[in-house]
Amino acid sequence: MNEMLITQHTAIAAKELTQDLKDRFVAFIDAKPKTVETYSKAIRQLFEFFGAHGINRPSRDDIMAFREELKATGHKPTTIQNYITATRLFFQWTAHEGIYQNIAEHIKGATISRDHKKDYLTSRQVKAVLADIDRATAQGKRDYAMLVLMVTGGLRTIEVVRADVGDLRTVGDNSVLFIQGKGRDEKSEYVNLNAQVEAALRDYLKTRGNVREEDPLFTSASNNNRGQRMTTRAISGIAKAHMRGAGYNSDRLTAHSLRHTAVTLSLLAGKRLEEVQQFARHANIATTMIYNHALDRSKNGCSEAIAKAIF
Repeated sequence: MNEMLITQHTAIAAKELTQDLKDRFVAFIDAKPKTVETYSKAIRQLFEFFGAHGINRPSRDDIMAFREELKATGHKPTTIQNYITATRLFFQWTAHEGIYQNIAEHIKGATISRDHKKDYLTSRQVKAVLADIDRATAQGKRDYAMLVLMVTGGLRTIEVVRADVGDLRTVGDNSVLFIQGKGRDEKSEYVNLNAQVEAALRDYLKTRGNVREEDPLFTSASNNNRGQRMTTRAISGIAKAHMRGAGYNSDRLTAHSLRHTAVTLSLLAGKRLEEVQQFARHANIATTMIYNHALDRSKNGCSEAIAKAIF
């Protein structure tokens, strides 16, 4: 990009403008580090698109062309949505700063299906996965405790990573684990631990000897990182390996499927929607309703009725 039109028809060399705007925009964003990283990547790709097409003075049509190129090059709908959101915010900022007119206002991103991209496990399948874990070893005790915690508490992998030994506490007459949830800065939420889950956690912690409250609840057993806090990638790999070990090898079954399983089994057990929303820590009940709608569709008897009529 050689130049960009700004207010009062002043032209600035692209190299100066590009780098300066990127840095200033990133500094302007008040969000979590992951969001800042995503927006930075989006704006970098936007400017690369301008440069590749010799666009010196981008227009609204150019932004829509950028969106279409993202689609054509195989970007996922969620990625396109994030990139266009970042683009809209960028030009909103340039207009506010008097740098460039807002040419991205009201431009839509991509249509994202509200259906879940991952499957859940049935109660029978969960039992099979847990039964396949060798609990005679310290690593097996860890894996079993971690998976039963995730599937009964609906924990995300990042919540498991952040958990410390000292987060095991009591509320009323219940044993609980305080967690730092998604988008939270502190451990202000907790999940209830039933007797079997607490017993599994205590059984695993015994294998580690004396532990301090500030120690990670789950630690790595690998040679390179033994005793260190686990990563989301490691937890995902362990969950996937045990699913495969039980015979459930599908790209749609991941560690996050355990959270889907927890929410789905809660609804199947007849729990009220509001109760499941609180359990899953969904900010919006509409998220919980996605699960409910999926179950409603599974109970649709039309196919069975047709089969009875023709067979």
